[in-house]
Amino acid sequence: MASNLNDPNLRSFIEVAPDSDFPIQNLPFGVFSTENSPQKRVGVAIGDFVLDLAELERRGLLAPGGHACVFDRRSINAYMALGQKVWSQSRAKISELLRHDVATLRDDKTLRETALVPRHRATLHLPIEVAGFTDFYSSREHASNVGKMFRPHGEPLMPNWLHMPIGYNGRASTVVVSGTPVRRPNGQMKPPQANAPTEGASRRLDFELEMGVVVGQPNQMGMPISMAQAEEMIFGFVLLNDWSARDIQPWEQPPLGPFQAKAFATSISPWVVTREALAPFLVDGPEQHPIPLPYLSRKGPQNYDIALEVCLRSGRPETIISRTNFKYMYWSSAQQLAHHAFCGCAMRVGDLLGSGTISGPEKHERGSLLELSWNGTEPLTLEGGAQRTFLEDGDTLILRGAAQCQGYRVGFGECSGTISPTVAPPR
Repeated sequence: MASNLNDPNLRSFIEVAPDSDFPIQNLPFGVFSTENSPQKRVGVAIGDFVLDLAELERRGLLAPGGHACVFDRRSINAYMALGQKVWSQSRAKISELLRHDVATLRDDKTLRETALVPRHRATLHLPIEVAGFTDFYSSREHASNVGKMFRPHGEPLMPNWLHMPIGYNGRASTVVVSGTPVRRPNGQMKPPQANAPTEGASRRLDFELEMGVVVGQPNQMGMPISMAQAEEMIFGFVLLNDWSARDIQPWEQPPLGPFQAKAFATSISPWVVTREALAPFLVDGPEQHPIPLPYLSRKGPQNYDIALEVCLRSGRPETIISRTNFKYMYWSSAQQLAHHAFCGCAMRVGDLLGSGTISGPEKHERGSLLELSWNGTEPLTLEGGAQRTFLEDGDTLILRGAAQCQGYRVGFGECSGTISPTVAPPR
């Protein structure tokens, strides 16, 4: 069994294109079904295929932690609950079965035809049962841009921002998998010049480019966790789009923060890339000043060098409207999780933490239309000549991301959503 599962020289017997998101060094977890086998079950992506882990379980080739049935499930929660040691062992076993020099799966034609499903024939589902959703606000560039827009004569950052990760509790019930249509929300709005609020469909619908942290291990209520424990609790990462209604948000946000402006939908990618697969891409984050309090102290690299892009499709072709990188985040995922649990908050298997909008220092690195169009004052021109300040019905927004290493890349696939018209409220 190979000792380094991230070795660039590791090869699968399945042909994987050099620019594929899913080489043997990745092996992200997801949930899928097929037309001939509609029951949802767990698989991993390898090249252009999905490896059916439930089938390998039935054949006795996988038994994570001695458990016989954790992959024949509608989510990966039962598997995540088994813990870090089992995650590592099962990833190693899956990698071994897919290696070019291991005959077990390679030379068993019947097993290959059953366990390897062409990805284009697989329907991908929400990979986790979302226990809770919290969204953070951890990009200094994004927070500063928003502050400059809405507080032009004051300090861009609020006084607490440099001392702790700022977040709010969102809605787990409206987290959806990539490809799910997103309906334009209704809400209550009050433009600055209006004397009273009105109701109606949001006209300033936006995206927010984020990464999502999938929590794989719980902590006990009332018990804070260390930074080291926080890192060990993280199972993996997904692409995340925190859809936002910019005309609903300003009126409802004071004094308790976002509510309906962000409750209507949050999209995530169908593949959960494990923390172990991303280990080669760890980098130091931005210098933090003032130095955080001890419970948030970083002991080493905690950010990830993951290149990200945002595409907007209105007809054909699509337009790349942003390119940025996850490494820019001021507060790391481990710091966010440690802070979340510091008060004694119980984190559960399947909790989802949004990183907050990921923006970089340059204009083309901004992670929302609010920033890219500077609150609607600087329209974007798309391929074909159309212009956008915010999203219109029929627009498709696509997030992509990958970490590049010598010889391979670890990617997430796509996280997409198409805007559909609002539904009028009943009277």
